[in-house]
Amino acid sequence: MPRTLILRTALPTDLPAIDGLLARSYPALLKADYPPSVLVTALPIIARANPALVASGTYYLVADAGGAVLGAGGWSFAAPQGGRADGSTAHVRHVATDPAALRRGVGRMLMAAAVAAARRAGAERLECQSTLMAVPFYAAMGLETLGEITVRLRPGIDFPAVRMQRAL
Repeated sequence: MPRTLILRTALPTDLPAIDGLLARSYPALLKADYPPSVLVTALPIIARANPALVASGTYYLVADAGGAVLGAGGWSFAAPQGGRADGSTAHVRHVATDPAALRRGVGRMLMAAAVAAARRAGAERLECQSTLMAVPFYAAMGLETLGEITVRLRPGIDFPAVRMQRAL
């Protein structure tokens, strides 16, 4: 029997659970598409939740009925890496699913919540910086590939990604 999934807005008190999710998810799911030399420098940065994003009201988590966090993610008008917000583009932010919960609707729940909220807030398009492994998922969510990009995580630490977009 499938477990009930619960979607809710993340709270600052969820930071430890979200950090745990990211620490489980990214190393397991990214290892097939990124060399160890990239992961060794990127994982300590990307596998940590952004406290301001979690507290924003536009970041969500999916848990099972027992409270285990199976996924997290959201959106913001503020672009990743501090890019300029234009008020019409919503940016998908820090979406992750527990490897044990893949293909159970967790990511779809997160994206449906983000798309609906961004639309209500007046966004006209949705953009994301997808990991290499998540491109098929975002394509299934209606985003189109705009091209490969390099995300500067910190000086000297670059992360290959794919810029994707869809109209809302």
